[in-house]
Order: sequence, then structure tokens, then C-alpha cells
Amino acid sequence: MRIFNKLSIKFTLATVALWVLLLSGCNKKLQLEPTNRIAPSIVFATTQNAYAAINGMHRYMYSAWYSNQAAGGQSGNMLYMEVLGEDFVMTGAANGWFNSEYRWLSHRNEAASILTFNYGFYYALIANANEIIGNIDGAEGPQADKDFLKAQALTYRAWSYYQMVQLYGKRYVKGGDNSSMGMSLILERTVGAVPRNTVEEVYTQINTDLDAAIGLFATAVARPNISHLNVNVAHGVKARVALTQQNYDIAITEARAARAGFTLMTSDQYFNSFVSFANPEWIWGIEHREDQPNYFSSFYAYVGNFSSTNTRGNPKAINSALYAKIPTTDVRKRLWDPSGATAGFPVAASGVRRPYMTRKFTLPNPANSNGDLMFMRAAEMYLIEAESLAKLGGREAEARQVLFELVRTRDASYAVSTNSGTTLVDEILTQRRIELWGEGFRFYDLKRLNLPLDRNGANHNTSLAVTMSVPAGGTDWEFLIPRGEIDRTLGVVKQNPL
Repeated sequence: MRIFNKLSIKFTLATVALWVLLLSGCNKKLQLEPTNRIAPSIVFATTQNAYAAINGMHRYMYSAWYSNQAAGGQSGNMLYMEVLGEDFVMTGAANGWFNSEYRWLSHRNEAASILTFNYGFYYALIANANEIIGNIDGAEGPQADKDFLKAQALTYRAWSYYQMVQLYGKRYVKGGDNSSMGMSLILERTVGAVPRNTVEEVYTQINTDLDAAIGLFATAVARPNISHLNVNVAHGVKARVALTQQNYDIAITEARAARAGFTLMTSDQYFNSFVSFANPEWIWGIEHREDQPNYFSSFYAYVGNFSSTNTRGNPKAINSALYAKIPTTDVRKRLWDPSGATAGFPVAASGVRRPYMTRKFTLPNPANSNGDLMFMRAAEMYLIEAESLAKLGGREAEARQVLFELVRTRDASYAVSTNSGTTLVDEILTQRRIELWGEGFRFYDLKRLNLPLDRNGANHNTSLAVTMSVPAGGTDWEFLIPRGEIDRTLGVVKQNPL
């Protein structure tokens, strides 16, 4: 498996880095402590022991990486994907975090931490998933537990490759040439360098893993909490993948399956539910334990009312042009303050106020940065279904109805759309930008849709943003492979065009 140190990525056969469970309570709860390396023969002797491996992966999702406080597991990726877009506005330099990414500099710098983090984080998840997939069948314990553990590992592996191939590979084009370099497919413990597979091969493996996971979840135990993955999560990831591959029939089916059993937030819930796993829309997220503080590696140390240097000097804002598209009757309009001077609008203690600043991620206790973190929710699945229906042709009436079912819960005055063709698609995509603001989708969406970056005509500060526009389809949309990986593999892993 891969062990990640600074800018180098190393392999080892001798040991596996895992997290072990504190056996003071239920063995499936997220009660974790880091440990030294433990032999797989011990970790996978029983299913009870093996839960330590999957719980360790859950903890990875909100752990700090590489002594970099901005690389807080998946929250780090979410923030990176937002600052690279046009809808998420940095209002000040503050203490410098995410400034280079906002300027479109870091992901094209071989030595940048954003590259090392996104590469190392997802490959670490893949390496641990491989250990579970390769060893769990021989563990002593109920088959339903084995199925549950393997299904989660397969879903994690598929999701991790999906996250990475969109960054380091070219945009997927259905029916086009997808033979360019994707990611190195590491499917078992290995040693030595592995060349990059094609984008097509990576997506094929992603779908293979997801199909296997969905099958196993059917005979698995139920998840004990939202931090664990289940069949809804696997369907949700497959819906995302299908949308990216422009397989719209599949995306529709999978999105419906993913949101089955979940309800949309009411208007009243919209202002206090984005930091709590009790949100009825949440399909997958982290239930953050109070005794596992993240301090400045937390998502909420950069967005929200926690009093960090970054939130105090750089309250995050919505693109003013996008804000103008939200009707006054829409409850979501109240998530941002266009004046930056509204009394009672949440702000970090001693923090500055800026026009269009957000209150979407308001912590009930701003004295610390602890908060549950969302990775997937039902509203996204409505949007995937609506977009896919609109793009299929001949199913626009269904697309309008699905969109209506979502938006009417945000705006009681919203009527079924009368738009069609590209105008309907544009309406759906605008709703997606509003609904999923700040949740880590914008760079991915711009790339999959082959859209340019355009920050002009809004509230971006040109001296802070520097990069105001980027044409679609160029090499700037591909993350570079970390220089440490190129050097370690002696060039077996090839670099993207510089």
C-alpha cells in the first residue's frame, strides 16, 4: 500500500497503516485513536477487528494531512473546488489560506500542497480500501458484516478514483477519445511504480466497483450511523459518475435510488441544518465527535462563524450576479447578506462584515470549529435527475416536475417551469449553483460541462483573485501530478502537459 510522506509517495509490503478501535463501546461506533502499524493478519482476523479499518477511513475524511491545516480531509477538497470557481468569493486575503488556489496558481505548480494533498489523500483511502477488499473474506465473523465492510471499501475506492480522475485527467466525453492519461489503477497491495491508466479505464473500474458494492449492500447489515456508507451512498456516487460520463439514463435511475427514503428540508430547517447530521436530506456525512476536535483543519475554520483568523478577515461570499438570480420569495436568498451590514447576521467574533457574506454554515457553538460535515444530500440527487432528464430529449416535462419538487420547498411562489431546450438546462444548472453553493462542486461542474471560468461582472476583487477568466478545455483544467511522485517512480508515472 502507499504511505505518504511530504512530497514523496512510498510503498510497503510489511505493514498497513490503520486506525484501531477503542473497545469501550459498540465496535461500529466512530471511537478511534491512531496507532502504530499493525499487521493485516491481526486487523483482519475477525470482522470486529476489521471495523477498525473502515472506521479509520471515516476518520481520514476529516483529519489533517501533511501538517497542512487547510488539508482537512474531504473538507480540504471541498474548499479547493469552491475557491477555483466563480460562485465562491474570497473577500479578503486574511492569513493567506487558499489565496494561491483562488488565483489558479497552485494546481499548476508541481510542488504545491494542493496537488500532494489531493493525490495522497485519495490514494491513502484507496490503499486502505484495497486491504479490506483483499482480506475481509478470510475474517472470522458474520457474512453480513463482511459484506458491509467490503461494500463500503469498494464504494470508497470508486469514489476516490472518481474524485481524482476529474482533477488529474482530461474531461470525459461520451463517444469521444478518452484514452488520455487518467490515474494509476492500484487494486491490491503492490510495490513499485504503476503507469497511469487511461481515463476510460479508470471510469470502467469505478463503475465495476460501484456495481459490486451495490450488490453486497443488499445482504449487508444496516449502517449504525451516517458516517458509514450504505447502498444509498453507492447509488449516489454512481449517479454522479453517470452524469459526468453523460450516461443520463443511468444517472436518472441511480439518483432516484440514492434519495429513496430521504426528505427535503423545510424552509424552517434551511437555516440550522447545514452543520448537523440530523438534517433529513443528508445521505452521507461525518457525525463529528466532540472529543475529536479539528481546530483549524476543520471546514468551519474557513467558512462560517468560528472565530479563526481566516473567517474573521475573509468571510466567504456568494457571487453577486448569482445572488441576483435568486427571487426574493426564495428562502435561500436569506443565506447571504447583500449589504454586509445586517444586524444580527452571524459573523465570527471580532470579524469584519462584507457584502454578500454567507450564513449557510453557522455553528451553534462558534467557540470551537466542531461541526458535522456533509458529503451527499438528497437535493443534489433531484438536480442530477432533472439535468439528466432535460438533456435526454423527449423527457422535458419530467425534468420540469422534478425541478419543481425541489424548488417549491425553497420558494413557495415557484411554478412549474415553462422553459425548454438549453433554456431549461440553464435553469436547472442555475438552481444547482444556488442550492449546492459552498459544498465542493463548482470546479468539477465547470470542467464536466466544458464551461469557462468567468468571474467578471460580479463582486470578485481583481487584485485578490488575479485570475478573472479561464477559457474552457485548456491544460489549466488539469491538475499536475506532484513532482515527488514523478521523481519517486523515475518517470513511470507521467506528468500532464505543463
